[in-house]
Amino acid sequence: MTDPGELSRAHEAVGGNCSACHTAFKGQEPAKCIACHANESMLLARQPTAFHASIDRCGGCHMEHQGRNVRPTEMSHLALAAALARDGISLGATLHGKPEAELEQSLDCNRCHANQDPHREQFGTGCADCHTTARWQVEGYRHPSPESRDCAQCHVAPPSHYMMHFEMVSEKTVGLEHVEVRSCYLCHETTAWNDIRGVGWYKHH
Repeated sequence: MTDPGELSRAHEAVGGNCSACHTAFKGQEPAKCIACHANESMLLARQPTAFHASIDRCGGCHMEHQGRNVRPTEMSHLALAAALARDGISLGATLHGKPEAELEQSLDCNRCHANQDPHREQFGTGCADCHTTARWQVEGYRHPSPESRDCAQCHVAPPSHYMMHFEMVSEKTVGLEHVEVRSCYLCHETTAWNDIRGVGWYKHH
């Protein structure tokens, strides 16, 4: 009677069988998604996607009938926050009167992104203090002056700097000896880690 659109390649096997995902007068039901995807052991074992074990609503991030070549996944932090809060709100609603921005900030970013922490635990787990879910870049952030000597306050040296590589390669590249690893400013410019003071752009490996 209706044609909602072509299924994605991932679900084309159930094409024509609407009841595989939908229930009359109720629409798409998460229980039917779970019936097929409950055994996704790799999904649940991976740290960034393990949160799916706590989700009981799928439609906020997974939308079908957009075409065979469209991946039926579009990450929505707001939908995730709502699902984790066990409240059936829509994307434009609020939870207990909280604005959408505050609802998103209620997420534990570290729960999914711990393996992608560029700060190497230097700044703790309060990601929402600086970042939004729209982009990782911090709006208006300016790096301290190139004359700053407190690099180690935010930056952690790579493992190679604590091995013979530092003495045999790094020190020789800049023409310095017996340099402390924490003295980043003696070798590095603030433009990029590979912009070496007095040397220019240097490809280590």
